[in-house]
Amino acid sequence: MRITPPNSLISAQFTQNITELRQTIARTSQEAVTGRYSDLTAHLSGRIGTAMLSQKAVESIDLQRERLTMREGRLDVTQRSLTVIHERLVGLDTEMREALGTQDLVAQGLAARDARAAMETVFSAINVRFGDRYLFSGDATATQPLPSPDTVLADVRALADSSATPSDFAAALDTYFNDPAGGWQQTIYGGTAASSDPDAVNATDPALVQLISGLSALAISDPADSPALIRQNPDIVLAGVQRITVGLTQLTNLRADRGVIQEQIATQKKTLDIEEGIFTNAFNALTERDQYEAASVLKQLESNLEASYLLTSRLSSLSLINYLR
Repeated sequence: MRITPPNSLISAQFTQNITELRQTIARTSQEAVTGRYSDLTAHLSGRIGTAMLSQKAVESIDLQRERLTMREGRLDVTQRSLTVIHERLVGLDTEMREALGTQDLVAQGLAARDARAAMETVFSAINVRFGDRYLFSGDATATQPLPSPDTVLADVRALADSSATPSDFAAALDTYFNDPAGGWQQTIYGGTAASSDPDAVNATDPALVQLISGLSALAISDPADSPALIRQNPDIVLAGVQRITVGLTQLTNLRADRGVIQEQIATQKKTLDIEEGIFTNAFNALTERDQYEAASVLKQLESNLEASYLLTSRLSSLSLINYLR
């Protein structure tokens, strides 16, 4: 009959205990670091569903905040572009109006060149991007919305040269900029007229079109090289001045509308912060592990493991003579 020495049985039991201790130490060590129970199912039992709902709510809030932050960034860049345009054009209408009122050809030439430079600023601001997305192109976000302003000025100058009367030019200019079949939307603007983004501003927005149409009339009104129709009819330039004045008012309203949306987004983010705090506290209340307590338990477990190793070592060193005794 084969007899299994008692020390072998005890050693096997200690080996199993050591394995379990090591697993417990690994879990407790993780809990001491993370401050959260590693096995939530075992810890929460029937309350696991409540904890998971709270965690899912927090994750959903993170996604909502990410989307709001993206909208916020696009609106911020759009708002800055509109501000640049507004600040560049303020006073330009007054400058040209005064030059026309005093019939100062030199001042009119300076105002015309200022209008030409302002168009460069406006076009550059409209061609702004957020990441790889053109913000003023509607749904054609990969396409630059506007070319060089020289293209527009060449078209407007051609309209003036081919118009017999100021009313003819006004009608041609209106068709060019405001008719969907006109040059602005057909050959100049590279984006789409519609946008699936309700926050977006297109280069076909009435405020921007009004400003650019007025600027174009002023930019070609330099007495040194303006079309004959414009030199002979200063009221054409005055009408352009009026379009800029009206356009600035429309631009102010456009900026205010986007400002309202920005404020709404800021409010929504604050609401999400509150909701996140509520759900996070609820989740933590169910799953949080006191790190100091876990560290204390871990220290005790490590002491037990050392003692188990020591006992196992002593058992393995017992001899047959000691056993027969």
